[in-house]
Amino acid sequence: MTATTWTTTSPWRGIMVATALPFRDDLSVDYDAYAEHVRWLLDNGCDGVVPNGSLGEYQTLTAEERARVVRIAVEAAGNPARVMPGVAAYGSAEARRWAEQAAAAGCGSVLLLPPNAYRADEASVRAHYAEVARAGVPVVAYNNPIDTKVDLTPAVLAGLHADGHIVAVKEFTGDVRRAYELAELAPELDLLIGADDALLELAVAGAVGWIAGYPNAFPATCAELYHAAVAGDLRTALPLYRSLHSLLRWDSKTEFVQSIKLSMDMVGRRGGPVRPPRTPLTGDIEAVVRTATEKAVADGHR
Repeated sequence: MTATTWTTTSPWRGIMVATALPFRDDLSVDYDAYAEHVRWLLDNGCDGVVPNGSLGEYQTLTAEERARVVRIAVEAAGNPARVMPGVAAYGSAEARRWAEQAAAAGCGSVLLLPPNAYRADEASVRAHYAEVARAGVPVVAYNNPIDTKVDLTPAVLAGLHADGHIVAVKEFTGDVRRAYELAELAPELDLLIGADDALLELAVAGAVGWIAGYPNAFPATCAELYHAAVAGDLRTALPLYRSLHSLLRWDSKTEFVQSIKLSMDMVGRRGGPVRPPRTPLTGDIEAVVRTATEKAVADGHR
């Protein structure tokens, strides 16, 4: 059976939390709060962190802020291999430079979107991943055609893996059928859960990791859920999944950053505001997220 836990040889497996980035009221980065948050996640059952992902609002960061976030994550984690920085950029050369920073810091892997400034064809996608792979750190592809308009289909992923340019994929489409096709076309390519509200289905389908959002607020329960799910322990996993699903589905919505940060604030973490162009949650949406978070707390999740 394929190992589904973090190891130094496969540091992209297990629960890698796509970390939210805390901002102060003036929207400057609260690096101290971020370092504390990384340590708290690892102390509460998570295996590693993914800074500078979409949840970390990397698009709004300056180059200096983005580089410092990685340095803070590496220092706070204690083991740089537990850090998987997002290295997405409009240009392949820039993405490679971010991957080179990660490699120099000793990070175990990086997370890379396909080209997303335009609807790239397969040749452009393959060239993009080849360029970033030159940095020498294992690359996890991120398939999010909803936002990028570039679909890393099982066939494309199999080609990238055959080229030696990716070791895993964060699958965000929610289409569980892809897991089985991918296993047929590229059996050695690791499947990672990319959407919190498809966790159980992808775990049953053979996922060996979870690049996760809601562990930012409930790491211990999410860790219990993940380990039960990948072990096939549905007696434990299914009640947890049903109890949390009203929250987990917000990871797949447009307001995922604001929602997860609100839940963090409600459980005593430092979520804080978001940077423009994101805006605070509207009253109706905020009320729904608050109700779901309150229910999770009442159900004993932590």
